[in-house]
Amino acid sequence: MALRSIKNLAPLLDRVLVQRIKPEAKTASGIILPESSVKEINEASVLAVGPGAVDRNGNKIPMSVSPGDKVLIPQFGGSPVKVGEDEYHLFRDSEILAKIRE
Repeated sequence: MALRSIKNLAPLLDRVLVQRIKPEAKTASGIILPESSVKEINEASVLAVGPGAVDRNGNKIPMSVSPGDKVLIPQFGGSPVKVGEDEYHLFRDSEILAKIRE
């Protein structure tokens, strides 16, 4: 089964759906860099979040991020999700390293 759109994917519990931010392929002076020299960065944009996990007492633990936030994610880990040519990742809320304030 292939997803037609990422909007059809709703994370469960404490999962966070993110898409990595693509690094700049051009320098400040306008030089275009080859793909092999551009390193993958650990910044991502939050697309969707689950409702939150439930603790032992049945209380809902609120999510620390919300859709639209920019976050710092681990270099490895998460569950990759591919929709067409685009790749997304699902992480647990506790795996998100930091929220980037602008």
